[in-house]
Amino acid sequence: MKKWILAAAISAALFGCAGQQQAETTLPAGVTLLESVSFSGQDVGIPYRKYELANGLTVILHEDHSDPLVHVDVTYHVGSGRELVGRSGFAHLFEHMMFQGSEHVADEQHFKMVTEAGGNLNGTTNTDRTNYFETVPNNQLEKMLWLESDRMGFFLPALTEEKFEVQRETVKNERAQRIDNRPYGRMGERFDQAFYPQGHPYSWPVIGWPEDLDRADVEDVKHFFQRWYGPNNATLTIGGDFDEMQALAWVNQYFGEIPAGPEVKAPVKTLVTLDKTLYLSMEDRVHLPLIKMAMPTVYARHEDEPALDLLSNILGGGKTSIFYKNLVKDGYAVQAGVSHPCQELACQFSMYALANPAQGGTLADLEKIMRDSVTEFEQRGVTDDDLEKVKVNFEAATIFGLQSVQVKVSSLAFNETFSGNPNMIGTDLARYANVTKEDVMRVFNKYIKDKPMVVMSVVPQGQKQLIAKADNFVAPTEKIAAVAVQDLNAAPQITSAFDRNVVPPVGAAPVLKIPTLWQGKLANDIEVIGTETNETPTVEVVVYLNGGHRVIDIEQAGLASITASMMNESSLKRSSEELTQALEMLGSNVSFGASGYQSRLQISSLTENLDATMKIVQEKLFKPAFNQADFDRVKQQVLQNLQRQLTEPNYLASRAFSTLLYGDKSPFGVSSGGSIASVTAISLDDVKAFYKRQYTAGNAQIVAVGNLNEAQMLSKLTGLNGWTGVKTSFPELAVLPEFTGGKIYIVDKPEAAQSVIKIGKRALPYDATGTFFKSYLMNYPLGGAFNSRINLNLREDKGYTYGARSFFSGGPEQGFYQATASVRSDVTTEALVEFIKEINGFQATGMTEDELSFMQNSISQSKALNYETPYQKAGLMRNIQRYNLDDNYSEQQTEITNNITLDELNSLAKSQLKIDDMLILVVGDRAKIESELSTLGYPIEVLQL
Repeated sequence: MKKWILAAAISAALFGCAGQQQAETTLPAGVTLLESVSFSGQDVGIPYRKYELANGLTVILHEDHSDPLVHVDVTYHVGSGRELVGRSGFAHLFEHMMFQGSEHVADEQHFKMVTEAGGNLNGTTNTDRTNYFETVPNNQLEKMLWLESDRMGFFLPALTEEKFEVQRETVKNERAQRIDNRPYGRMGERFDQAFYPQGHPYSWPVIGWPEDLDRADVEDVKHFFQRWYGPNNATLTIGGDFDEMQALAWVNQYFGEIPAGPEVKAPVKTLVTLDKTLYLSMEDRVHLPLIKMAMPTVYARHEDEPALDLLSNILGGGKTSIFYKNLVKDGYAVQAGVSHPCQELACQFSMYALANPAQGGTLADLEKIMRDSVTEFEQRGVTDDDLEKVKVNFEAATIFGLQSVQVKVSSLAFNETFSGNPNMIGTDLARYANVTKEDVMRVFNKYIKDKPMVVMSVVPQGQKQLIAKADNFVAPTEKIAAVAVQDLNAAPQITSAFDRNVVPPVGAAPVLKIPTLWQGKLANDIEVIGTETNETPTVEVVVYLNGGHRVIDIEQAGLASITASMMNESSLKRSSEELTQALEMLGSNVSFGASGYQSRLQISSLTENLDATMKIVQEKLFKPAFNQADFDRVKQQVLQNLQRQLTEPNYLASRAFSTLLYGDKSPFGVSSGGSIASVTAISLDDVKAFYKRQYTAGNAQIVAVGNLNEAQMLSKLTGLNGWTGVKTSFPELAVLPEFTGGKIYIVDKPEAAQSVIKIGKRALPYDATGTFFKSYLMNYPLGGAFNSRINLNLREDKGYTYGARSFFSGGPEQGFYQATASVRSDVTTEALVEFIKEINGFQATGMTEDELSFMQNSISQSKALNYETPYQKAGLMRNIQRYNLDDNYSEQQTEITNNITLDELNSLAKSQLKIDDMLILVVGDRAKIESELSTLGYPIEVLQL
């Protein structure tokens, strides 16, 4: 495969020498240039300069002037793996605490300042690192550095017991939402208890054990910060549209005076081993039995990691794998796969299968098939195609992954944190390119063949007979470290040499780079809208087919989705496995899908492989096989997935909410995925008939983004010129049911750890510049931003939820308003009261002048971030195409946003947010919540789904 060069890399190569000389003569005092990296010729990589401050902070700067934005990332080399036994959850808890203000940044101001600047932000924690990041318009860089430096150097003076308690509750809510209330949610943490020896840093969950969180106090949090959050344990990476010397001066000003923390040594990497195969099981509120099997291998960046990754792909990496053939295609499993995830200290060679209950669902049978599949690999060996497709896909994924500044910054930060070298892209490509057949067989024999493993069964409640084998593992009693932090030698809190209470000024607003669009037609009059982008040699094409769920009979709900799934299967010429193999050899992806108003064909390809990819597209689009065997398997998978969804509270809430609003005779009230009854009734003949009226040229519209101009792109699409067929008309909608608000509906979910609350009503269809858009502006300070009234109340002040929001959603014909959150079960009524209070208060008095200013700044300035990636550009173009909008509709929206009055917005609030017009839906444990809900005075109805 040909190598490629980013335009930014070419620029860096041309000016690298002169730039380095300038840097060496003008660096701020205490700043050292460690390396300057650029690329030319056939090399692959991200150009950057790497510096170090006197306090040990590593600084990486990557200039990319293609869009008027910057991305700032601060990565600390601390995750849950740095915690002590019995003291879990600190790293993740601290991620939350770092957003609660610092000495010179008031409570909740970090989120507000970034959001008002038009940016977005977040933080994440895993076993090995914690990172905080912001993407903002380029004139906001200095302010971001001020914010990040203040929480690095001046967090502790603002730490309070009250903040700690609120965030501890927020973390518990996050655990309830993501783990306790989710099917299979506890599987990972239970599995890791068996997989790793007691006391191993990965033997406890990143989010922490609840009892460990309860054990923590504010002093523990303080000590954890002092031990791990010093500049010498951090990497600051900045990418985007900025001046390097100015950025470096700001970095030195804001971070340079922060003292280094205690010495941080790299964790010791000791290979994990198992003495024997361990079995464990758990019952859960699930429909599909699941088996997971894994054995320990190496650790990230070990010399054997690439060969093990290739081995996992051969065994279970999609439709061309052995696991897919033996488990999924033969109908024993709904899903199955093999992966080799690696962390800093350990990797797992992981195999799983979701049993198909129609085939019995016995996990002992699946275990045998999985073991037999591993044996089959040994007999089959490794082919040239096995190696080539993985290498090609790795390189293609690398190229596609560099379409945004955030991804490039994340790559530089990750590689520096764990390798001490940001420039690892070329090294990693070489590692995978150099893997041989012999390497794959060697690692198979060394780490996989006949090796002990952990085998876990997760079965539906009351069906213990389905487990693979009786448990022989019992989790040991947890030990508790005497202290939360060891080797603490903290520097005293400093007083800044300058006034950090002064918020840095911002520069002139960036000039927005709205894509230059072109509109054309194929020979058969299919409309094409496109734009040229030259940051990567890639092409994204989406063929939209107007119709989807909207044009089917409700009795056949799910037909559009099943037809799309069948389009992903065999053609008349080749099996689905052969088609997948052909695409993998090109590093391309072709997939069909369907939703409420459209079916779609999505194409991703390296530009040099687009012609070959389009030949496969034509084969799949024009010559689907519609084999009965494929249909039977796909239909069974859909049915089992529907059964699984009935165990998920959020699915139940969405389904019930739609039905209450629109009734069960409308496509808006019935899931596009269908129901068990409707899908059961669908036949292969139904699929063939729907294909003939949906997949026609008359329904098609195309969006295209890539490094090709209009003429070049249209020439690549000429294979679609022979496509024929008329446009499908939309059937008349059923009369909507009479809707009345002021009532609570309950969907019972026994033993639910949380309640899902939805409050809402039918509302406005989509428009780009009318009442719908203005209602979006109106709702923004109520529930549309992180620091909205609803979220600050329910999450930050009360600790009831991990997140709460409200929004208007609109389509071509209908829309709705919804306020929603998943809350702790024990505060369901209290949370509902707060929701109602906030909505009523906003409806009565409207937003304030400060909220108006915040909304206008946030939404207008965020436009700088809206058109960076090909998919963002495609989204802009699809909106123009779908709703027949002006090319400059985004600029029209900015004009409206900046000039709309408080009176107009508050008038909308009065008309759109009447709580008596809204229904209230709660999905939760009826036995625990109904009696308290009844005290609110609303009539209550229990729904059966």
